[in-house]
Amino acid sequence: MENKDNLDEQASMHTPQPDNLATEMDDSNEAVTATADVPEETSEMASPEGFVAETNKIGSELAELKDKYLRLYADFENFRRRTAKEKLDLISNANEGVLKALIPVVDDFERAMQSIENTNDVGALKEGVSLIYTKLFKTLEGKGLKPMTSKGEPFNADLHESVTQFPAPSDDLKGKVIDEIEKGYYLNDKVIRFAKVIVGS
Repeated sequence: MENKDNLDEQASMHTPQPDNLATEMDDSNEAVTATADVPEETSEMASPEGFVAETNKIGSELAELKDKYLRLYADFENFRRRTAKEKLDLISNANEGVLKALIPVVDDFERAMQSIENTNDVGALKEGVSLIYTKLFKTLEGKGLKPMTSKGEPFNADLHESVTQFPAPSDDLKGKVIDEIEKGYYLNDKVIRFAKVIVGS
């Protein structure tokens, strides 16, 4: 009998009470109701009016970006053309300063040519030519031209152009420049003309 009473008590403990069942059913109904509300909101967002509004918004943003791109491209094209023109002008007028500095020397040569026709004083002519040469050389020096010293220096292929080789007068001149046929020049420490030299062998 005691065993039977124990079994009845255990069965009654595992049997759900009516109140609990009602509560669980209410909770499940609320969950279903809450879940059922979601599709309604989604359907509202996916309505034709919302889709049209979203499409119009994207279209306006695309048009704005396209306008910005076209303006940027136009600015770049203007910059490219302006830079190309400035570069062309710079190349065309690069020698303007040198030519302006040489014009007075040309004037001196013209006056010297007129003097040659009207004078027999050779000494005066020589002096005049010497003065013009000095003026010309100083003008070129002012623009960065510098003569190269080659005679007696070791032959350097980066500076000199060997025209021929002669037997060296002394052993210390072997492999060195013993004569200079054409002078070399630097422009701001850059070689613009190699010196034509004779090298001792």
